[in-house]
Amino acid sequence: MDVRPLTDHELRDWMRAQNTGFLRPPTVTDEALAARRATLGASRLYGAFDAGTCVATFRSFPQELTAVGGTPVPADAITNVTVSPTHRRRGLLTRLMSDDLRAAKDRGDVVATLIAAEYRIYGRHGFGPATTMTEWTIDIPRAGFDPRHPVPLAGGRIDLIDGEEFRKLGPALHERLRRGQPGAVSRHEYWWEMNTGVIRLHPEESWTEPFYAVYRSADGGVEGLVAYTADHRWTDAKQPLNTASVQGLLSVTPAAARALWHYLCSIDWITRVKSGWRSPDDLLPFLLPDPRAARITTQADWLWVRFLDVVRALEARTYDTEGALVLEVVDRAGLAGGRFLLDATPDGASCTPTARGADLTLDVAELASLWLGDQSAARLAALGRLREERAGAARKADALLRTPERPWCPDLF
Repeated sequence: MDVRPLTDHELRDWMRAQNTGFLRPPTVTDEALAARRATLGASRLYGAFDAGTCVATFRSFPQELTAVGGTPVPADAITNVTVSPTHRRRGLLTRLMSDDLRAAKDRGDVVATLIAAEYRIYGRHGFGPATTMTEWTIDIPRAGFDPRHPVPLAGGRIDLIDGEEFRKLGPALHERLRRGQPGAVSRHEYWWEMNTGVIRLHPEESWTEPFYAVYRSADGGVEGLVAYTADHRWTDAKQPLNTASVQGLLSVTPAAARALWHYLCSIDWITRVKSGWRSPDDLLPFLLPDPRAARITTQADWLWVRFLDVVRALEARTYDTEGALVLEVVDRAGLAGGRFLLDATPDGASCTPTARGADLTLDVAELASLWLGDQSAARLAALGRLREERAGAARKADALLRTPERPWCPDLF
Protein backbone atom coordinates (compact mmCIF):
# COMPACT_ATOMS: atom_id res chain seq x y z
CA MET A 1 0.00 0.00 0.00
CA ASP A 2 1.41 3.37 -1.05
CA VAL A 3 0.67 6.22 1.41
CA ARG A 4 1.94 9.59 0.20
CA PRO A 5 1.15 13.19 -0.78
CA LEU A 6 -1.12 13.62 -3.77
CA THR A 7 0.04 14.65 -7.22
CA ASP A 8 -2.11 17.10 -9.17
CA HIS A 9 -3.34 14.64 -11.77
CA GLU A 10 -4.64 12.33 -8.99
CA LEU A 11 -7.11 14.85 -7.56
CA ARG A 12 -10.15 13.44 -9.41
CA ASP A 13 -9.40 9.92 -8.16
CA TRP A 14 -8.88 11.29 -4.62
CA MET A 15 -12.26 13.04 -4.80
CA ARG A 16 -13.93 9.86 -5.99
CA ALA A 17 -12.49 8.01 -2.99
CA GLN A 18 -13.63 10.81 -0.67
CA ASN A 19 -17.16 10.69 -2.09
CA THR A 20 -17.18 6.93 -1.60
CA GLY A 21 -16.10 7.25 2.02
CA PHE A 22 -18.77 9.87 2.74
CA LEU A 23 -21.45 7.87 0.88
CA ARG A 24 -21.90 10.51 -1.80
CA PRO A 25 -22.34 9.65 -5.50
CA PRO A 26 -18.81 8.66 -6.55
CA THR A 27 -18.84 10.42 -9.94
CA VAL A 28 -16.67 13.56 -10.01
CA THR A 29 -17.77 16.10 -12.61
CA ASP A 30 -15.52 18.72 -14.18
CA GLU A 31 -17.53 21.37 -12.28
CA ALA A 32 -16.89 19.64 -8.95
CA LEU A 33 -13.20 19.23 -9.78
CA ALA A 34 -12.88 22.94 -10.58
CA ALA A 35 -14.70 23.88 -7.35
CA ARG A 36 -12.35 21.72 -5.29
CA ARG A 37 -9.29 23.25 -6.92
CA ALA A 38 -10.64 26.70 -6.02
CA THR A 39 -10.72 25.79 -2.33
CA LEU A 40 -7.40 24.02 -1.88
CA GLY A 41 -5.27 27.08 -1.11
CA ALA A 42 -2.34 25.89 1.00
CA SER A 43 -3.94 22.51 1.66
CA ARG A 44 -1.87 19.40 2.09
CA LEU A 45 -3.48 16.39 0.40
CA TYR A 46 -2.55 12.81 1.16
CA GLY A 47 -3.86 9.53 -0.14
CA ALA A 48 -3.41 5.80 0.19
CA PHE A 49 -3.15 3.95 -3.12
CA ASP A 50 -3.67 0.29 -3.90
CA ALA A 51 -2.47 -0.69 -7.37
CA GLY A 52 -2.71 2.98 -8.39
CA THR A 53 -6.29 3.51 -7.11
CA CYS A 54 -6.94 5.91 -4.24
CA VAL A 55 -8.56 4.08 -1.31
CA ALA A 56 -8.09 6.58 1.55
CA THR A 57 -8.09 10.37 1.71
CA PHE A 58 -6.71 12.98 4.11
CA ARG A 59 -6.38 16.75 3.92
CA SER A 60 -4.91 19.33 6.27
CA PHE A 61 -4.52 23.09 5.95
CA PRO A 62 -3.14 26.04 7.92
CA GLN A 63 -5.46 27.50 10.53
CA GLU A 64 -5.39 29.77 13.57
CA LEU A 65 -7.21 28.77 16.77
CA THR A 66 -8.05 31.33 19.44
CA ALA A 67 -6.79 30.40 22.91
CA VAL A 68 -8.31 31.62 26.17
CA GLY A 69 -7.49 35.32 26.38
CA GLY A 70 -7.55 35.92 22.62
CA THR A 71 -4.11 34.81 21.42
CA PRO A 72 -4.28 32.94 18.08
CA VAL A 73 -2.08 29.85 17.86
CA PRO A 74 -1.02 28.12 14.61
CA ALA A 75 -3.00 24.95 14.03
CA ASP A 76 -2.96 22.01 11.64
CA ALA A 77 -6.64 21.69 10.60
CA ILE A 78 -7.55 18.16 9.49
CA THR A 79 -10.52 17.25 7.30
CA ASN A 80 -11.71 15.03 4.40
CA VAL A 81 -10.59 11.87 6.22
CA THR A 82 -11.96 8.70 4.63
CA VAL A 83 -11.05 5.07 4.13
CA SER A 84 -12.87 3.11 1.43
CA PRO A 85 -15.02 0.23 2.78
CA THR A 86 -12.82 -2.29 0.94
CA HIS A 87 -9.72 -1.19 2.88
CA ARG A 88 -10.87 -0.70 6.46
CA ARG A 89 -8.83 -1.90 9.45
CA ARG A 90 -5.50 -1.91 7.65
CA GLY A 91 -3.93 0.97 9.56
CA LEU A 92 -4.31 3.50 6.73
CA LEU A 93 -5.75 6.27 8.92
CA THR A 94 -2.99 5.75 11.48
CA ARG A 95 -0.31 6.09 8.80
CA LEU A 96 -1.90 9.17 7.26
CA MET A 97 -2.50 10.82 10.63
CA SER A 98 0.98 10.05 11.94
CA ASP A 99 2.69 11.49 8.87
CA ASP A 100 0.61 14.66 8.97
CA LEU A 101 0.97 15.31 12.72
CA ARG A 102 4.72 14.82 12.66
CA ALA A 103 5.03 17.21 9.72
CA ALA A 104 2.83 19.73 11.57
CA LYS A 105 5.03 19.54 14.65
CA ASP A 106 8.13 20.03 12.52
CA ARG A 107 6.51 23.12 10.96
CA GLY A 108 5.94 24.60 14.40
CA ASP A 109 2.16 24.19 14.71
CA VAL A 110 1.04 24.30 18.34
CA VAL A 111 -2.06 22.13 17.97
CA ALA A 112 -4.01 20.11 15.44
CA THR A 113 -7.78 20.47 15.09
CA LEU A 114 -10.70 18.61 13.54
CA ILE A 115 -14.47 18.13 13.73
CA ALA A 116 -15.10 14.46 14.50
CA ALA A 117 -17.85 12.69 12.58
CA GLU A 118 -17.54 9.75 15.00
CA TYR A 119 -16.57 9.98 18.66
CA ARG A 120 -14.42 6.87 19.08
CA ILE A 121 -11.93 7.39 16.26
CA TYR A 122 -9.68 10.30 17.22
CA GLY A 123 -8.97 9.85 20.92
CA ARG A 124 -6.46 7.15 20.08
CA HIS A 125 -4.58 9.71 17.98
CA GLY A 126 -4.29 12.15 20.92
CA PHE A 127 -7.30 14.36 20.17
CA GLY A 128 -9.70 15.43 22.88
CA PRO A 129 -13.09 17.17 22.57
CA ALA A 130 -12.47 20.81 23.50
CA THR A 131 -15.71 22.63 22.65
CA THR A 132 -19.42 21.81 22.66
CA MET A 133 -22.18 23.00 20.37
CA THR A 134 -25.90 23.33 21.06
CA GLU A 135 -28.82 23.77 18.69
CA TRP A 136 -32.17 25.08 19.84
CA THR A 137 -35.58 24.93 18.16
CA ILE A 138 -37.72 27.90 19.17
CA ASP A 139 -41.50 27.59 19.34
CA ILE A 140 -42.42 31.14 18.28
CA PRO A 141 -46.07 31.21 19.51
CA ARG A 142 -44.84 30.14 22.95
CA ALA A 143 -41.83 32.49 23.03
CA GLY A 144 -43.96 35.41 24.24
CA PHE A 145 -43.04 38.17 21.82
CA ASP A 146 -45.78 40.70 21.14
CA PRO A 147 -46.02 41.04 17.33
CA ARG A 148 -47.44 44.55 17.76
CA HIS A 149 -44.12 45.76 19.20
CA PRO A 150 -41.06 46.49 17.04
CA VAL A 151 -37.76 44.65 17.27
CA PRO A 152 -35.57 46.29 19.99
CA LEU A 153 -32.68 47.82 18.05
CA ALA A 154 -30.86 49.84 20.76
CA GLY A 155 -30.60 52.75 18.35
CA GLY A 156 -29.31 50.58 15.50
CA ARG A 157 -31.03 49.04 12.49
CA ILE A 158 -31.41 45.77 10.61
CA ASP A 159 -31.18 45.66 6.82
CA LEU A 160 -31.62 42.83 4.35
CA ILE A 161 -28.60 42.47 2.06
CA ASP A 162 -27.53 40.15 -0.74
CA GLY A 163 -24.81 37.51 -0.84
CA GLU A 164 -22.27 39.87 -2.37
CA GLU A 165 -22.66 42.37 0.47
CA PHE A 166 -22.56 39.52 2.99
CA ARG A 167 -19.20 38.43 1.56
CA LYS A 168 -17.90 42.00 1.86
CA LEU A 169 -19.01 42.58 5.46
CA GLY A 170 -18.48 39.10 6.85
CA PRO A 171 -14.69 38.69 7.03
CA ALA A 172 -14.04 41.79 9.16
CA LEU A 173 -16.88 40.96 11.54
CA HIS A 174 -15.69 37.37 11.89
CA GLU A 175 -12.17 38.59 12.68
CA ARG A 176 -13.57 40.74 15.50
CA LEU A 177 -15.50 37.77 16.85
CA ARG A 178 -12.72 35.22 16.73
CA ARG A 179 -10.17 37.48 18.40
CA GLY A 180 -12.28 37.41 21.55
CA GLN A 181 -13.85 33.94 21.32
CA PRO A 182 -11.81 31.00 22.64
CA GLY A 183 -12.26 28.02 20.34
CA ALA A 184 -12.98 30.08 17.23
CA VAL A 185 -10.89 29.41 14.13
CA SER A 186 -9.76 31.47 11.15
CA ARG A 187 -11.67 31.38 7.89
CA HIS A 188 -10.05 31.33 4.47
CA GLU A 189 -11.34 33.69 1.80
CA TYR A 190 -13.01 30.85 -0.06
CA TRP A 191 -15.16 30.05 3.02
CA TRP A 192 -17.37 33.02 2.21
CA GLU A 193 -17.77 31.92 -1.41
CA MET A 194 -18.56 28.33 -0.42
CA ASN A 195 -21.20 29.47 2.07
CA THR A 196 -22.90 31.89 -0.29
CA GLY A 197 -23.17 29.53 -3.26
CA VAL A 198 -20.40 31.01 -5.43
CA ILE A 199 -18.36 27.81 -5.07
CA ARG A 200 -20.31 24.56 -4.90
CA LEU A 201 -18.25 21.52 -3.96
CA HIS A 202 -21.23 19.25 -4.60
CA PRO A 203 -23.03 20.71 -7.61
CA GLU A 204 -25.32 17.68 -7.79
CA GLU A 205 -26.98 18.90 -4.58
CA SER A 206 -29.56 21.67 -4.73
CA TRP A 207 -28.62 25.13 -3.45
CA THR A 208 -31.11 27.38 -1.67
CA GLU A 209 -30.10 31.04 -1.55
CA PRO A 210 -30.41 32.22 2.07
CA PHE A 211 -31.75 35.51 3.28
CA TYR A 212 -29.01 37.73 4.67
CA ALA A 213 -29.44 40.46 7.28
CA VAL A 214 -27.01 42.87 8.91
CA TYR A 215 -27.31 44.69 12.23
CA ARG A 216 -25.68 48.13 12.32
CA SER A 217 -25.25 50.08 15.54
CA ALA A 218 -26.36 53.68 15.97
CA ASP A 219 -23.04 54.91 14.57
CA GLY A 220 -23.37 52.68 11.48
CA GLY A 221 -20.84 50.05 12.53
CA VAL A 222 -21.53 46.43 11.55
CA GLU A 223 -22.03 44.41 14.76
CA GLY A 224 -24.00 41.38 13.56
CA LEU A 225 -24.83 39.26 10.52
CA VAL A 226 -27.22 36.38 9.99
CA ALA A 227 -27.93 34.01 7.09
CA TYR A 228 -31.12 31.95 7.20
CA THR A 229 -33.44 29.94 5.00
CA ALA A 230 -37.18 29.33 5.32
CA ASP A 231 -39.36 26.42 4.25
CA HIS A 232 -42.96 26.62 3.06
CA ARG A 233 -45.36 24.56 5.11
CA TRP A 234 -49.05 25.31 5.57
CA THR A 235 -51.88 23.42 7.26
CA ASP A 236 -55.01 22.35 5.42
CA ALA A 237 -56.71 25.30 7.10
CA LYS A 238 -54.24 27.61 5.34
CA GLN A 239 -52.30 28.39 8.50
CA PRO A 240 -48.52 28.91 8.12
CA LEU A 241 -46.18 26.52 9.94
CA ASN A 242 -42.92 27.71 8.42
CA THR A 243 -39.48 27.18 9.93
CA ALA A 244 -36.54 29.57 9.65
CA SER A 245 -33.22 27.73 9.80
CA VAL A 246 -30.19 29.79 10.76
CA GLN A 247 -27.16 28.99 8.60
CA GLY A 248 -24.92 31.25 10.65
CA LEU A 249 -25.25 34.16 13.06
CA LEU A 250 -22.32 36.31 14.15
CA SER A 251 -22.57 39.09 16.70
CA VAL A 252 -19.90 41.04 18.56
CA THR A 253 -22.21 42.86 21.00
CA PRO A 254 -25.17 41.74 23.14
CA ALA A 255 -27.29 44.41 21.44
CA ALA A 256 -26.64 42.85 18.03
CA ALA A 257 -27.43 39.35 19.31
CA ARG A 258 -30.67 40.51 20.92
CA ALA A 259 -31.78 42.41 17.82
CA LEU A 260 -31.05 39.59 15.36
CA TRP A 261 -32.69 36.85 17.42
CA HIS A 262 -35.74 39.04 18.03
CA TYR A 263 -35.87 39.79 14.30
CA LEU A 264 -35.79 36.08 13.41
CA CYS A 265 -38.56 35.36 15.90
CA SER A 266 -40.74 38.19 14.53
CA ILE A 267 -40.86 37.28 10.82
CA ASP A 268 -44.42 36.84 9.57
CA TRP A 269 -45.47 33.22 8.92
CA ILE A 270 -42.46 31.81 10.85
CA THR A 271 -43.63 29.57 13.69
CA ARG A 272 -40.30 27.87 14.45
CA VAL A 273 -36.68 28.98 14.37
CA LYS A 274 -33.81 26.50 14.30
CA SER A 275 -30.79 28.24 15.78
CA GLY A 276 -27.99 26.40 14.01
CA TRP A 277 -24.79 25.49 15.87
CA ARG A 278 -24.41 27.78 18.88
CA SER A 279 -22.30 28.01 22.00
CA PRO A 280 -23.86 25.99 24.85
CA ASP A 281 -24.00 29.16 26.98
CA ASP A 282 -25.42 31.34 24.21
CA LEU A 283 -27.65 34.18 25.40
CA LEU A 284 -30.43 32.94 23.12
CA PRO A 285 -32.82 31.10 25.45
CA PHE A 286 -32.84 33.95 27.95
CA LEU A 287 -33.46 36.59 25.31
CA LEU A 288 -36.97 35.13 24.99
CA PRO A 289 -39.80 36.18 27.30
CA ASP A 290 -40.34 32.44 27.87
CA PRO A 291 -36.92 30.67 27.70
CA ARG A 292 -38.70 27.28 27.71
CA ALA A 293 -39.85 28.04 24.19
CA ALA A 294 -36.28 27.22 23.10
CA ARG A 295 -35.88 23.44 23.21
CA ILE A 296 -32.45 21.86 22.87
CA THR A 297 -32.56 19.59 19.84
CA THR A 298 -28.84 18.87 19.52
CA GLN A 299 -25.98 19.02 21.99
CA ALA A 300 -22.68 17.38 21.17
CA ASP A 301 -18.91 17.65 21.18
CA TRP A 302 -17.64 19.82 18.35
CA LEU A 303 -14.03 21.00 17.95
CA TRP A 304 -11.38 18.40 18.86
CA VAL A 305 -7.83 19.50 19.68
CA ARG A 306 -4.52 17.63 19.68
CA PHE A 307 -1.45 19.14 21.39
CA LEU A 308 1.77 19.27 19.40
CA ASP A 309 3.62 21.65 21.75
CA VAL A 310 2.51 21.62 25.40
CA VAL A 311 4.76 24.51 26.43
CA ARG A 312 3.56 26.96 23.77
CA ALA A 313 -0.09 25.94 24.16
CA LEU A 314 -0.19 26.47 27.93
CA GLU A 315 1.80 29.70 27.70
CA ALA A 316 -0.46 31.08 24.95
CA ARG A 317 -3.61 31.22 27.07
CA THR A 318 -4.42 33.47 30.02
CA TYR A 319 -5.29 32.54 33.61
CA ASP A 320 -7.59 34.35 36.03
CA THR A 321 -5.84 33.12 39.17
CA GLU A 322 -2.32 32.40 40.36
CA GLY A 323 -1.01 28.89 40.87
CA ALA A 324 1.52 26.23 39.92
CA LEU A 325 0.81 22.73 38.65
CA VAL A 326 3.06 19.86 37.57
CA LEU A 327 1.54 17.80 34.75
CA GLU A 328 2.73 14.38 33.63
CA VAL A 329 1.51 14.29 30.03
CA VAL A 330 1.33 10.86 28.39
CA ASP A 331 1.54 10.81 24.58
CA ARG A 332 1.80 7.39 22.99
CA ALA A 333 2.75 8.94 19.66
CA GLY A 334 5.76 10.65 21.24
CA LEU A 335 4.86 14.11 19.93
CA ALA A 336 4.06 16.14 23.02
CA GLY A 337 4.58 14.05 26.15
CA GLY A 338 6.68 14.84 29.19
CA ARG A 339 6.50 16.40 32.66
CA PHE A 340 5.81 20.12 32.75
CA LEU A 341 5.60 22.79 35.43
CA LEU A 342 2.86 25.33 34.70
CA ASP A 343 3.39 28.51 36.71
CA ALA A 344 0.44 30.79 36.01
CA THR A 345 -0.57 34.28 37.07
CA PRO A 346 -3.12 36.77 35.69
CA ASP A 347 -0.14 38.65 34.23
CA GLY A 348 1.25 35.70 32.28
CA ALA A 349 2.36 32.09 32.52
CA SER A 350 5.44 29.97 32.02
CA CYS A 351 5.53 26.27 31.23
CA THR A 352 8.80 24.38 31.48
CA PRO A 353 9.97 20.76 31.53
CA THR A 354 10.63 19.68 35.10
CA ALA A 355 11.85 16.80 37.24
CA ARG A 356 9.53 17.71 40.13
CA GLY A 357 6.92 15.21 41.22
CA ALA A 358 3.69 15.35 39.24
CA ASP A 359 0.43 16.70 40.62
CA LEU A 360 -1.65 15.17 37.81
CA THR A 361 -1.00 12.41 35.29
CA LEU A 362 -3.14 12.58 32.17
CA ASP A 363 -3.19 11.67 28.50
CA VAL A 364 -2.44 14.39 25.97
CA ALA A 365 -6.06 14.07 24.77
CA GLU A 366 -7.41 14.92 28.23
CA LEU A 367 -5.11 17.92 28.50
CA ALA A 368 -6.48 19.17 25.17
CA SER A 369 -10.02 18.89 26.57
CA LEU A 370 -9.01 21.04 29.55
CA TRP A 371 -7.03 23.66 27.65
CA LEU A 372 -9.87 25.86 26.35
CA GLY A 373 -11.60 25.82 29.72
CA ASP A 374 -14.70 23.75 28.94
CA GLN A 375 -13.91 20.48 30.70
CA SER A 376 -13.42 19.85 34.41
CA ALA A 377 -10.32 18.08 35.74
CA ALA A 378 -12.30 16.96 38.79
CA ARG A 379 -14.88 15.40 36.49
CA LEU A 380 -12.20 13.64 34.45
CA ALA A 381 -10.66 12.33 37.67
CA ALA A 382 -14.03 10.94 38.76
CA LEU A 383 -14.33 9.23 35.39
CA GLY A 384 -10.86 7.69 35.77
CA ARG A 385 -9.50 9.62 32.79
CA LEU A 386 -6.76 11.37 34.74
CA ARG A 387 -4.98 10.53 37.96
CA GLU A 388 -4.34 12.77 40.94
CA GLU A 389 -0.82 12.27 42.26
CA ARG A 390 -1.48 14.83 45.00
CA ALA A 391 -4.81 15.17 46.79
CA GLY A 392 -6.79 18.16 45.57
CA ALA A 393 -4.75 18.60 42.39
CA ALA A 394 -7.78 18.24 40.10
CA ARG A 395 -9.65 21.05 41.86
CA LYS A 396 -6.51 23.16 41.72
CA ALA A 397 -6.34 22.51 37.97
CA ASP A 398 -9.96 23.58 37.58
CA ALA A 399 -9.27 26.83 39.42
CA LEU A 400 -6.51 27.57 36.90
CA LEU A 401 -7.94 26.22 33.66
CA ARG A 402 -11.73 26.56 33.68
CA THR A 403 -13.25 29.73 32.26
CA PRO A 404 -16.42 31.70 33.11
CA GLU A 405 -17.52 31.65 29.46
CA ARG A 406 -17.47 28.41 27.51
CA PRO A 407 -15.37 28.10 24.35
CA TRP A 408 -17.16 27.90 21.03
CA CYS A 409 -16.21 27.09 17.46
CA PRO A 410 -18.79 28.46 14.98
CA ASP A 411 -17.30 26.55 12.05
CA LEU A 412 -17.53 23.14 10.41
CA PHE A 413 -14.46 22.30 8.34
